[in-house]
Amino acid sequence: MAPASTGQESRSRDLDKLLLRPGNLVGHNFEPGPGLRDDLKEYARVLVVGAGGLGCELLKDLALSGFRELEVIDMDRIEVSNLNRQFLFRLEDVGKPKAEVAAKRVMERVSGVNIVPHFCRIEDKELEFYSDFSIIALGLDSIEARSYINSVACSFLEYNSDDTPQEETIKPMVDGGTEGFQGHARVIVPGVTPCFECTIWLFPPQVKFPLCTLAETPRTAAHCIEYAHLIKWDELHSGKSFDPDDPEHMKWVYDEATKRAELFGIPGVTYSFTQGVVKNIIPAIASTNAIISAACALETLKIASGCSKTLPNYLTYNGAQGLHTKVTEFVRDKDCLVCGPGVLVQLDTSITLQKFIDLLEEHPKLLLSKASITHRGKNLYMQAPPILEEMTRSNLSLPLFELMGEVPKDVVHATGTTTKNDKKTSCLRKLRVIFKGVDVITDVDTAGES
Repeated sequence: MAPASTGQESRSRDLDKLLLRPGNLVGHNFEPGPGLRDDLKEYARVLVVGAGGLGCELLKDLALSGFRELEVIDMDRIEVSNLNRQFLFRLEDVGKPKAEVAAKRVMERVSGVNIVPHFCRIEDKELEFYSDFSIIALGLDSIEARSYINSVACSFLEYNSDDTPQEETIKPMVDGGTEGFQGHARVIVPGVTPCFECTIWLFPPQVKFPLCTLAETPRTAAHCIEYAHLIKWDELHSGKSFDPDDPEHMKWVYDEATKRAELFGIPGVTYSFTQGVVKNIIPAIASTNAIISAACALETLKIASGCSKTLPNYLTYNGAQGLHTKVTEFVRDKDCLVCGPGVLVQLDTSITLQKFIDLLEEHPKLLLSKASITHRGKNLYMQAPPILEEMTRSNLSLPLFELMGEVPKDVVHATGTTTKNDKKTSCLRKLRVIFKGVDVITDVDTAGES
């Protein structure tokens, strides 16, 4: 009788079949063997963005797929309503940061894995933080958050003179999303496959209610919530912006919506539903999260190891009636402002950093307000936090040419806010700055020109 295999051998059995054997569908750089399995554990660093229903599944699946260096970022705390589908959390965890509890639970169950949690907003991290990872896996329920991470990953992309992407600058992403019994998994290779912005039309526009209905004839719980959110808040908090991530602000909307619902005899206003309406949170089902996470984890393994060709490039899943899956190959938008070579901006060598920031707000392709500027990892000017703003304020009066080391052309990154669908969102843009008279370049956009 053959000796019983150890628990570790049993756990890696299926993984070994992918990593230790050659095949006909492998990537061009795939070299099977134990060394590949060891490299995956030692060198592959994966960032999981989101520690909710899909993020919990992703952390577990990636840890069990051989990845040992993982990090997770999430700004939310655990709520009772999370417990029915976010399986890493328990009742005693309510009120604790999701990222910290999720990391702790997976490390307790999977030996050898190291998971570093980050309890903060994704915008709070600088570009250098994201540049350290081999792959970024998204488990988000927000279009705005996806768009921001997409712009961050694409900001690392550099192009050759013939507008082909430099392979060493590509930061791959794997994105998953669920809505009830439906879901998607997609592979984003900036400069090669469509990025999130290239296919933003795939996401339906957010439902909007006529203000007259909200103010005069509410008929649903959502009407009461949006009344408190869109009308009542401005009436009582003139000049103060509503922050959907502030628990006190959300509690105020819930209380006001409850009063209005009682006035009109409308049931259904709960705190979790208030969050869903205000933040456009999509309902989730545990089984759908598990299926989509499995697809995302497999694609992450393919990218890291080359053990098989990756998904080309968008998988949809529908389990509402029977079971249906489909893979669609979307085409990249070569003129995309996010994953393209960047917006070309021609400047005089005398233009100051302050004037440059002002021009970004007027540029027809950017319309970027309150911009923070970085150049090759150096903060030229930061709008926040206050201590960084004070430290970099003196640069505003200096020529940008001087701040960039008097190079004839280079790439800078601008982080600010832009308006999309009547809603302000954070975004990051890559700008190819060229200084007049230093290097002769033709056919470029001039800042401020239409």
